[in-house]
Amino acid sequence: MIGVVSAFRDLGRLREISTVLVRHGFGEIVTRAGFGGRHRAPRTDTALATVGDGSAELALEAGGDEFSDSERQRGEEEKKRISTSERLRLVLQDLGPSFIKLGQIISTRGDILPAELITELKKLQDDVPAVPFADIKAAIEESLSAPLDQLFVSFDEKPLATASIGQVHRAVLATTEPDGETRNVDVVVKVQRPGVGATVTRDLELLHIMAAAVERAIPETRIYSPIGLVQQFDRSITNELNYTVEADNAERFAQNFASKPIARFPRVYKQVSSKHVLVLEYFEGRKVDRAVADGFDGKRIAKEALAIVIKMAFEDGFFHADPHPGNVIVMGTPEAPKIGLIDVGMVGRLSPELRDYTVDLMVAAYRKDSYGVADALYKIGRPTKKVDMREYRAEAAMLAEKYLGRPLKEIEMSAMIRDLVQGAMKYGIEIPTDFMLVGKALMTIEGIGKQLDPDLDVFGIAGPHFIEILRLRYSPQKLGSELLRGVGQLSRAGYDMPMQVGEVLEDLRLGRLALRTVDPELPRATDRLGRRILTGALLASLVGSGTLLLSRGTHEGYGQAMLAIAALIWLGHTVLDLWRGPKKQ
Repeated sequence: MIGVVSAFRDLGRLREISTVLVRHGFGEIVTRAGFGGRHRAPRTDTALATVGDGSAELALEAGGDEFSDSERQRGEEEKKRISTSERLRLVLQDLGPSFIKLGQIISTRGDILPAELITELKKLQDDVPAVPFADIKAAIEESLSAPLDQLFVSFDEKPLATASIGQVHRAVLATTEPDGETRNVDVVVKVQRPGVGATVTRDLELLHIMAAAVERAIPETRIYSPIGLVQQFDRSITNELNYTVEADNAERFAQNFASKPIARFPRVYKQVSSKHVLVLEYFEGRKVDRAVADGFDGKRIAKEALAIVIKMAFEDGFFHADPHPGNVIVMGTPEAPKIGLIDVGMVGRLSPELRDYTVDLMVAAYRKDSYGVADALYKIGRPTKKVDMREYRAEAAMLAEKYLGRPLKEIEMSAMIRDLVQGAMKYGIEIPTDFMLVGKALMTIEGIGKQLDPDLDVFGIAGPHFIEILRLRYSPQKLGSELLRGVGQLSRAGYDMPMQVGEVLEDLRLGRLALRTVDPELPRATDRLGRRILTGALLASLVGSGTLLLSRGTHEGYGQAMLAIAALIWLGHTVLDLWRGPKKQ
């Protein structure tokens, strides 16, 4: 919950955000949403407005928050030169690490954001200066409560990588293996940037406030769900700020792929890890673009990488949500390659039910069953309004056929999913975020695969995996397990039913049973009746007073004015009543 104190405390940051928005041509949003920026005389008071359901309060007008003509002029010139999507990317870039991370995360939401904006957001890169080694050393020692030279045999002061949330260094760790022998192992040490937690928390509070204000003041933005996007960002960034979550993710992936040695996930050294420090096994290998040059079979790597993502998402229901080329390391030898996946802080989860529906979608696409694709997508989503199923199925089938009419190797799975999801959104079918993360993971790995093997047949490789998953779903063992679960639920229902029926009958006998119905038209009818009573009372008083003055011959002008006002009120009420009458809630 965001309070008044934090809203006042962060007014400086709110002014900074507003200034950047104006500078890049979004002054109208700043003005309409009430973040300040109106051309007016400075004022020192701050008006507060309750946003949404009252859980957040926003300082809507920052005192003295005026923007110079040069900033406004610069924004107007930029609007003429570059697209809205590019300007939005520049805004996020200028506002720093938290907003860059926001852009990277919402770039997965191709279901509600335009394709042009998604393309721009994917260009966002962490471009932050390295934290001085002295600060990194102090952060590690504070988090692990021990001197650095006692924790590691050696520690490289030069960072291996820098990002908006953390900084990575190489080190050597002395560890005791299960056989009792002590060995020195190469590790990477991921350290959270000092103060980043407080910065992100502050920006999150403002983002929640601003999203609610934008949705309230600018109704046309609701189609993009600003509040929902910020909530998704909140969940994701909160997990990324807690390195113990990433450690647990890495261990779970390693367990899931214990029988698939071609996939490797870094070992976690929990004895020297904490919420802000994460020590992982160092992977000696090369990036994907170097693998082929070093003699690796690009076709094999592409095929195995795709199989890994399919197993993660559709068999385990727990998958790496950001397998971009920088997070994929090719190890081993060209004869026996291994694929390492790192940076597993951002993951997605598919429930068993959603997993089944997603597999149904893929199998229908593999079989070129356009109506099967439409039905599976409907089950995946959540209708937010009444859907004309005939029209929806025709539209979805038409979109699917655009792809399914091609040879399998020419079908772009990621593009098909994107178009289908956008088609579903037209009919008010809301698609779960985790399904969109699956789409992003498939899109990313498809891009890597095409880079390694331009002739990669994604559906040709994925199809047999989906058919096998479908076969296992209907295997005797799985059906027997489902049958036992159903029998158990039926047994419990049979046990509880007599007791529940008895309670209803007892309430009926004692006169405690009450039936309550809700008439959706009742609030509207009550409101209309209230307006009529109020208008009637007002008219009666005006007509009565005006008639009395006219009959006595005194203040005839006032009497005539009262009758005229009464006539105008009656006319206005009648017109408004007729205008409201045909409308339905």
